[in-house]
Amino acid sequence: MHNVDVAKRHELILRSLRRGNRVGVGELAELTGCSEMTVRRDLDQLEREGLLRRVRGAAVSMLTGEETPFAARSRQRLDVKRRIGLEVASLVDDGETVVLDGGSTTLEAGRLLASRRLTVLPLSLHGVDVLRGAHEIRLVLPGGEVRPGELSFVGPLALAAFDLMRFDTMILSSCGLSARDGVSAHDLAESAVKKAAVLASRRVIAAVDSTKFGRAAFGRVCPASVIDVLVTDEDAPEDEVDALRAEGVEVRLV
Repeated sequence: MHNVDVAKRHELILRSLRRGNRVGVGELAELTGCSEMTVRRDLDQLEREGLLRRVRGAAVSMLTGEETPFAARSRQRLDVKRRIGLEVASLVDDGETVVLDGGSTTLEAGRLLASRRLTVLPLSLHGVDVLRGAHEIRLVLPGGEVRPGELSFVGPLALAAFDLMRFDTMILSSCGLSARDGVSAHDLAESAVKKAAVLASRRVIAAVDSTKFGRAAFGRVCPASVIDVLVTDEDAPEDEVDALRAEGVEVRLV
């Protein structure tokens, strides 16, 4: 199968495990419309990434706690994230200086920006991987510690980068978003770096899929009113969209 089909299968498998915690190989084969042999190969790969545990004839979820691992998030709602990424990339002009946040949705925008003439500071090694071979990209790294799993840059060295530099655009991701609570992130050290990047940027474009609406994660990044443009999908709750627009946020539904 093509890679996109593999990604969709993995998303279906992980979603099924969230609902049932333990799911049989036969049930997953029926769910994905492929053979049990293919499902077993998928389960082997997902087990290597720490997202599930293989047991006899079944799989058991390893996803615990509030923050879903990046490897799992990167497989969820791929079509939506790619639409959001396409719209975000269209808002960035050649020659801009850009901060690229480390979320799975912002990463889809980063893939499209890789062919552009830009200066980009990624806030995670995932972003570095996407941009490091791009000939027109001037790649600037912030330094700091690398947070396991998320591979985001955190700590005083990462924060210091934003005392030295200013940017045209920050492409911001969010673990939670609401008009009342603003933008939030699960990890306090990561939220501090995001906040510093927002303050160092003339414009903030938030790339957030609708599943993040109405949530408030532990670390507050910024008020919703700081966002200049929010790009999200059409499943975003209408009341939240209206409230964000009332805060002066330009909301684009894709």
